[in-house]
Amino acid sequence: MTKTAIITGSGRGIGEGIAYRLAENDYAIAVADINFVSAKKVAENLKQQGALAKAYQLDVANRNEVFDLVSEVIKEFGELAIFVNNAGVAFIDSFVDSNPSDVERLLDVNLKGTYWGIQAAAKQFQKQGHGGRIINAASLAGVEASALQSAYSASKFAIRGLTQAAAKELAKDKITVNAYDPGVVRTPLRDAIDQKTAAIKGLSVEKQKESVLKEIALGREATPKDVAEVVSWLSSPSANYITGQSILVDGGMRYQ
Repeated sequence: MTKTAIITGSGRGIGEGIAYRLAENDYAIAVADINFVSAKKVAENLKQQGALAKAYQLDVANRNEVFDLVSEVIKEFGELAIFVNNAGVAFIDSFVDSNPSDVERLLDVNLKGTYWGIQAAAKQFQKQGHGGRIINAASLAGVEASALQSAYSASKFAIRGLTQAAAKELAKDKITVNAYDPGVVRTPLRDAIDQKTAAIKGLSVEKQKESVLKEIALGREATPKDVAEVVSWLSSPSANYITGQSILVDGGMRYQ
């Protein structure tokens, strides 16, 4: 039977990198993204490379859409093996000036979206009866909070908590739940973060990037592939005995 991976927010950035990497491991890929045009492009590229793939439009903040997605994917591919809660948003602003609508949308997508994804995947894995893997996008900002990213940091700390709680509850069903904590990954989202942070600090974008780079022990930013390799490992038989963990992928910015 076909092994299937659902990856939310996989129309670009880290999620796109994860989609390509898991396809290399012979998973059928459900490319789920709020931007259906981007999702279709990734799915088409995967198919051109010989993978099974299909694009789905999804707003993870809508619980019904998340559950419907799982049902649609099962009809298409037969069985779920991996669910990656990668979708997320961020905004940069001071704590006291953060716009309520920005805060609410971020928590709806990052926190509630991950919650619904865990629920939907776990229910499907329980129905299938032989375990599965749930992998969540946390962040370095969920290990040590970032200035100007109060809501984002709060959501990522919470995702690490969800990961632990779900891992404890779902272990009896042979479902592992883990998270990856990226540091600075060069994606369109990171570009927007650097631009807004530089504007607030009165720096050029290049100076902002240079200041962050000094914090990375390995001397370079991460690529989506760096993160995707960790997700690939968490998806593999090598990680059978790993659950409830959040793995930093930050090039040595912080140490636990």
